[in-house]
Amino acid sequence: MSRRTLVRASADLAWWDDGGGAGAPLVLLHAGVADSRMWQGCVDAFAPERRVIRYDRRGFGETHVREPRAYAQVDDLLAVLDAANVERAVLVGCSQGGRIALDAALEQPQRVAALVLVAPAVSGAPEPSQPAPEIQALFDAYEAVEAAGDLEALNEFEARVWLDGPLAARGRVGGDARRLFLEMNGRALRAGNAGPPVDPPSAWDRLEQVAVPTLVLWGTLDFPHLATRCESLLTRIPGVQGGAIDGSAHLPSLDAPQALEVRLRSFLAALAAGADS
Repeated sequence: MSRRTLVRASADLAWWDDGGGAGAPLVLLHAGVADSRMWQGCVDAFAPERRVIRYDRRGFGETHVREPRAYAQVDDLLAVLDAANVERAVLVGCSQGGRIALDAALEQPQRVAALVLVAPAVSGAPEPSQPAPEIQALFDAYEAVEAAGDLEALNEFEARVWLDGPLAARGRVGGDARRLFLEMNGRALRAGNAGPPVDPPSAWDRLEQVAVPTLVLWGTLDFPHLATRCESLLTRIPGVQGGAIDGSAHLPSLDAPQALEVRLRSFLAALAAGADS
């Protein structure tokens, strides 16, 4: 593992560069309840044959914010690519990381060889309307826990909904995966102000303009409105592939790493075959 630091105008971004080999590098973009450590299984699986890059966004992991200024997420991503001397990469993003990957593919398509969007947020996507009563109850409970200001309780609640799944059994995911989630998210919850991210143009309104090979994945135990959003991406992004991962919630790299690896390997193999034909 090669840890590096990228000095930006107001933050020092921690990033890692592993592996090597043929094919466009994988760049792994973490969720908003995690940091780059959520991808360790993918690093272990793919670094023996391919270059794998990941970084901690502002407010997460080992990245240090010197001054909380406004910043653009895509600009930070492109700066990491430049620092790594990567012209084009396969962007693999989960949740908020997926949103950044999608925004980058629309803003700078020449830098993106392909997209893998795992339960992605989407800039400009509509908010869920009329959720089922049990989901609304979770939203209400989340607001109450957040308002109470108990970070430990909030961390446990977020593990309950994002790691276990909103309608799955509490504690469904245990062991090292749960300990890692609580450490990553707890660190993010305790982090200081990272500065306001600049809102990008709506990606939701431009999904038909995505011009790179795309794989969309989500877990069957995730929030229903997120599954519906992913299904919309399957109808709107040209040439998109994808589907649900059974028995996974919002973070397949933690609760279904083997299934995620299989899907990702198949997609990368198809890309390589297309490039050779």
